[in-house]
Amino acid sequence: MKNYRIAAMGGDGIGPDVIRAGCRVLQALAEKNGSFRLDFQDFDWGSDYYRRTGRMMPEDGLRQLQGFDAIFFGAVGAPDIPDHVTLWELRLAICQGFDQYANVRPTRLLPGINGPLRPDLGEQIDWVIVREVSEGEYAGVGGRAHRGLPIEVAMDVAVFTREGIARICRHACEVAMSRPRKHLTVVTKSNAQRHGMVMWDEVCAEVTAQYPALTVDKMLVDAMTARMVMKPGSVDTVVATNLHADILSDLAAALAGSLGIGATGNIDPSRKRPSMFEPIHG
Repeated sequence: MKNYRIAAMGGDGIGPDVIRAGCRVLQALAEKNGSFRLDFQDFDWGSDYYRRTGRMMPEDGLRQLQGFDAIFFGAVGAPDIPDHVTLWELRLAICQGFDQYANVRPTRLLPGINGPLRPDLGEQIDWVIVREVSEGEYAGVGGRAHRGLPIEVAMDVAVFTREGIARICRHACEVAMSRPRKHLTVVTKSNAQRHGMVMWDEVCAEVTAQYPALTVDKMLVDAMTARMVMKPGSVDTVVATNLHADILSDLAAALAGSLGIGATGNIDPSRKRPSMFEPIHG
């Protein structure tokens, strides 16, 4: 019998409740299947840990997590601790430290849940959004100068690399190929972002050309929001940048009923490091 080690990290707010309930469901599934076991180890990292120690997780936190098969993460954030501390020093520290560059977010209207779309449209929702989560506007490159003065300036630099684009597009192609429709939409904004997003278009075109069995189309991100609402059945697998897919996946969860039921995986496709799974409200 295969044994999998899972690092369970409830974190803040509703997170511990979500993870406790999730662990019970996973254990029940393992028992019903009978071919594998799940061993959970709890980690109390998060805002309470920060109040005690001044850190969101220990200095050797990544080393402690390295040997696990997966990480089950709840939520992070507290009103008395700045968001850039709670986010960058725990969740993003794990994602970036383990190079979990593929954020995969499936969306479907689940039985018993009423979404905001009329029923004939809501029933068409069956999507997977593949979000690049190591680059783009969230890369953390930038800074502030002349604080407090009239000439104060703040910059966040959107970072796009050829390999970063290629690897997320390859992963999205593999996801799309695994689904019945074999249909991929590449989301862009190259009409306005004329450097990074133009390279995004070029590299994605090169990668998708290696998958002749795929049907591929391209969509500007603003038009994509309308398409998801008006013609949900025309969407299947989507690949987009860090910022664009962040917005689109929250729209997807809302159209499926609630951000509270949306799920996501932060994936290292190489499997050299553990991937992390969480509710998208995390």
